[in-house]
Amino acid sequence: MDLQVKISDVSRTYKMYAGRLEKLGIRKVGDFLYHFPFRYDDYTLVSKIINLQPGEIATVQGEVVSIKNDYLRHFRTIQRAKVKDSTGEINIIWFSQPFIPKTINAGDKVSLSGKIEPDNKKLIMKSPDYEIITYGVKNIHTGRLVPVYPETKGVSSKWLRRQIYKILNENKKELNEYLPYSIMNKLGLTGYVQAIEQIHFPDSHNLAKNAKNRLAFDEFLLMHLSSLIKKKDWEAEEFHKPLSLIKHGKEVDDFVKKLSFELTNSQKKAMNEIFADIVTRKPMNRMLQGEVGSGKTVVATIAMYLSFLNGFQSIIMAPTEILAEQHYKTISKLLSPLRVKVELVTGSKKPKRGKADIFVGTHALLFVKLNLDNLRLVVIDEQQRFGVTQRAQIRKKAKMVNLLTMTATPIPRTVALTLYGNLDLSFLSEMPKGRKIVKTWLVPPEKREGAYKWIEKKVAEGDQVFIICPFIEESENILTVKAATKEFDRLRNDVFPALKLGILHGKLKSKDKNEMLQKFKNKKIDILVATPVVEVGIDFPNATIILIEASERFGLAQLHQLRGRVGRGEKQSYCLLFTEVGAPNVQSRLKSLETLHNGAELAELDLKLRGPGTLYGTMQHGIPQLKVASFSDFDLIEKTRKEAELIFPKLSKYPKLLEKVKSLNLGEVSPD
Repeated sequence: MDLQVKISDVSRTYKMYAGRLEKLGIRKVGDFLYHFPFRYDDYTLVSKIINLQPGEIATVQGEVVSIKNDYLRHFRTIQRAKVKDSTGEINIIWFSQPFIPKTINAGDKVSLSGKIEPDNKKLIMKSPDYEIITYGVKNIHTGRLVPVYPETKGVSSKWLRRQIYKILNENKKELNEYLPYSIMNKLGLTGYVQAIEQIHFPDSHNLAKNAKNRLAFDEFLLMHLSSLIKKKDWEAEEFHKPLSLIKHGKEVDDFVKKLSFELTNSQKKAMNEIFADIVTRKPMNRMLQGEVGSGKTVVATIAMYLSFLNGFQSIIMAPTEILAEQHYKTISKLLSPLRVKVELVTGSKKPKRGKADIFVGTHALLFVKLNLDNLRLVVIDEQQRFGVTQRAQIRKKAKMVNLLTMTATPIPRTVALTLYGNLDLSFLSEMPKGRKIVKTWLVPPEKREGAYKWIEKKVAEGDQVFIICPFIEESENILTVKAATKEFDRLRNDVFPALKLGILHGKLKSKDKNEMLQKFKNKKIDILVATPVVEVGIDFPNATIILIEASERFGLAQLHQLRGRVGRGEKQSYCLLFTEVGAPNVQSRLKSLETLHNGAELAELDLKLRGPGTLYGTMQHGIPQLKVASFSDFDLIEKTRKEAELIFPKLSKYPKLLEKVKSLNLGEVSPD
């Protein structure tokens, strides 16, 4: 079978399986070879029947003496067999698999792997894995380390094993080595073909480990090389006329001096890095990463002001209307007095003129007809929240412009260099002066009522509160999780009847969201019950307490971002974490928020404890799905990054490696 052929085009049988296999990421024949096992059943102990011991996992190989179906009441069946070798006999039993006696016949030589159990004074094997021994054919289901694969309904590991074994044997000659032998020798890496063979059908645990190491190395190396190629392609473009800082330096300096606050050192450093990019002929492609509230928007505003001074337009795009409106208010307040025309464009807010110096909006900016003849700077906030398709549209619209992406998602620096290696990176590592650390407490269930009374007291002193629930409405599958709508009713009627409560979630109309936020801002609401829709884009200095229900359901990085909704004023602020889960690992993970206040450190810890899904969110389609490697393997990430930087200048000398990078299309995590 050709490895590039679509599953649906192979045969009628494969066509029937195509829909199921797609759920496993198997769309072409070659994808079978990259559907790796997540564990192995150890059936390597091949024992004579006389030597079997109760409780051990063993493989028995012998001749079938008898096999039959026993029919029970209610259409249930039991399959009974007797197998003998040169030392004795053993009884075998399966449950509700009536097809087995049609597959295995008396007189067949079989291999059976499973647990040995006592049966009165004899031994028995219950529901063992099995296969018929055929001369010259290798066992793949028994008598070895047997791969167990991610499955879906109608696709078992046994079925996958057969397909992979067949495809691997038929196409071994097509699996060419693509890594330079010098690198393989230097790092002691297993050959590619051997790695593919041994990860699926390993001859030992050590060989399986070596295969995983080789393929994990490849994943990160190819990702780094893909990023470097994209970066080079971007830098190959040139402007006819770069922005001038020399000509407008005084206006920029005056603007910075008139700000009501002093820029932090990291803001100044990031600003200088951005200016160094946009005054050259090469278009900027930079990511600005910083904590919630570290001042990314101000840095972007200064860059947009320089673009305006040079006679060019800018766009700043956010993933939600709430965040877009927050940016619009901030940028308008800073730049409108300087005669900069700022327009807001969202799904519910169409532009008044269609022409402005700065357009602020959501992805609606991609579909509304705007006058962008002089567009020179595009800023994308929380860029990882945009899907690959949306980012491709941004890249098309942003051809020949300076591109600045921003994120508050805490990402370990090493991982950021992997995911965004095709971007230059700037980090805002400081918080504005005077900003106090948010005191964080994991509140035990028995202190819940006390926490409510304390909140009531703080509200009486003039403070405001966020209460965060993971879901809008109660789910039948997750009954224990506090649903925002139900919790809102409970809090309003039973807990805080004397206080003014509001509710905010993603299903509200834009007008209703804005009204609710305005009420909160004007202190007409004491407590705002919300879903994580408030994670970004809300800045109310008077909000000093955030209570997070079912906090175990959030990653540490997301909890840290939610915590950033408070502590934005001069008052001391607090974060209360509630959970009904008493498991020690959950408790210790959440308690880490009491002492750790650096987003990157929390993200690194969460990555080690729970994996990348909690760091980036389940809907972040731009994040590459690793097959073997792990984003928590910081040493391997760094090692492969260094190797990629050494290889890249001479990549054209390794055509097979270059072809591999391009064929996999890795690194699709940025707007280009």
